Amino acid sequence: MYQSSDPQRGRSPVASKSESPVSVIGAGIAGAWQALLFAQAGHTVTLHERSGSEMTQSTSHWAGGMLAPWCEAEASEPVIVRLGIRSLDLWRENFPQTPFNGSLVVAHARDRADFERFARLTSGHRRLDARGVSEIEPSLEGRFRDGLFYADEGHVEPRRVLPQLHARLAAAGGTIKFNSDPDPEDIDGIVIDCRGLAARDTQPELRGVKGEMIIVETSEVELSRPLRLIHPRWPLYVIPRGDGRFMLGATSIEAEDTGVSVRSALELLGAAYAVHPAFGEARIIEFGSGLRPAYPDNLPRIAVHNHKIEVNGLYRHGFLLAPALAELTLFYVERGVIDNEVMQCA
Repeated sequence: MYQSSDPQRGRSPVASKSESPVSVIGAGIAGAWQALLFAQAGHTVTLHERSGSEMTQSTSHWAGGMLAPWCEAEASEPVIVRLGIRSLDLWRENFPQTPFNGSLVVAHARDRADFERFARLTSGHRRLDARGVSEIEPSLEGRFRDGLFYADEGHVEPRRVLPQLHARLAAAGGTIKFNSDPDPEDIDGIVIDCRGLAARDTQPELRGVKGEMIIVETSEVELSRPLRLIHPRWPLYVIPRGDGRFMLGATSIEAEDTGVSVRSALELLGAAYAVHPAFGEARIIEFGSGLRPAYPDNLPRIAVHNHKIEVNGLYRHGFLLAPALAELTLFYVERGVIDNEVMQCA
C-alpha cells in the first residue's frame, strides 16, 4: 500500500528538513488536521487562516461532517473508503467524544431498486426490518419497511469541532494566525498549502462544486444518527445537530455561485417532508452553501514540490479524509513514505 521514495534510505527530499518550522495555510478541516498532527509530532507549527476565527469563509463551515466511508463506497473510488476508514481511527484517538452511532439508509417502496443498488455497492451494513428501524430511531416508526444500518460510522458538527481542533493545536504548542494570508512562496521551512479553491493561482485544474444545506429546527423529530434517504432525483441526508436542529443536504452542483437555489430548497425540504411529515412544520434556521475544491477526477491529492506540499481536492469528503491525509503528509516528511494512490512528487 505504501512505498518509500528511497527504498535504501527511506527518506524524502523533505525529510532532511524535518527540523524546519512547518507553516500550514488554511485553517479549514484539511489544514487544521495537518497542523495538529505535525504539532503533536513535535514540529514547530504555525497555522495561517485568511478569515477570522469564526471561519465563515471556510468550506468547512457549510459541511455535513459525516464520517461514513462505507456509505461513500456507493459513488466513490476505493481509495476514499480506505482513507476514510483510517480517518475513523484518528477521530476516535484524538476526539473520543465523537459520536459513532452509525448511519441509517432508507428508501420508500417506489425507490426499491435504487435502495438495493446502494446495498450491493456498499459493505459494512446490516439489514433492519421495519421493527429494527423503529428500535434505533423511534421517530421513524411505521415509515420505512426496512433499512441499512452502518454501525461503525459517525458524524461531527463542523462548527463545533473546528474550534476544538484549533484549541488542540494550541495545546500542542502550535500557533494560529487568523486574518493572515501569506504567499506560500514567501515562507521559509516546510509549507503545507491547504487553501482549497484559493490555491487556483498555482493549481488551475481545481474547480468548485457547490454543496447546499438548510438547517431546520423541530421538537417533533428525534434522530440519533445521520439518515440518508435514497431517491433517484432527490437524495437527501438528514444530520442531527442537537437541540432539535437538523442539517438537510446532499446537493452537488457543478457551479461556483453562492447561495441556495429555489429548486434545491424545494427538493431538500420536500425530501425531508417525505422522511417525516413533522419536518413540514419545522422552523427554517439557515440556508447556505459551500464550494468544495475538486480536481477533475474528484480524488484528493498530496503534491510535493521539495519543501512545498499541496493538500487539496477533498471534494465532498473533507471531514472524512482530512485526518488520514494529514497522517500521510507527516509520514512523508518524517519517514519518506509515499502513498502511491494519493501522492505526487515532483
